[in-house]
Amino acid sequence: MASTYPGAGLARFFDDLVRCETRLYNAVGEKLRAEHGIVASQFELLRYLRDHPRSRVADIATNFAAGIGAISKGVDRLEARGWAARLPNPADRRSSLISLTTDGAALVAEAERTFHEHLGELLGPAISAGQVDAVGAALAALRRALESARVGVPVG
Repeated sequence: MASTYPGAGLARFFDDLVRCETRLYNAVGEKLRAEHGIVASQFELLRYLRDHPRSRVADIATNFAAGIGAISKGVDRLEARGWAARLPNPADRRSSLISLTTDGAALVAEAERTFHEHLGELLGPAISAGQVDAVGAALAALRRALESARVGVPVG
């Protein structure tokens, strides 16, 4: 099926989307590092584990469209800091189930307040709540379509 979008519009959309994501991710990461000593990727992983206790590395990798090795190393770092723990998986002895520790749960709760506050400071002056909702709905639909078609899944 051919695209019905003009090429320049798609290129501009892609560029704006990627550059906004990068700038927001960097800004949030800097704030989380200054306030809580974690980077954005650690915050995302902690938040995922809070919402999905007893996850396997493969589950996390699927959610983030990241390689299993990269996620495993990220979990190793959380585990070394005492924020996550690997538990034996009774259904598959080759894998572990990962959950937050009490310290990890406390950290993500504190960091989430900072995350929401800072994101509001960054977005508030630039776009309205209605625009956030509209863009959020569009991005959610795009994400569902990409995930359904398994687009952008890392190899290996």
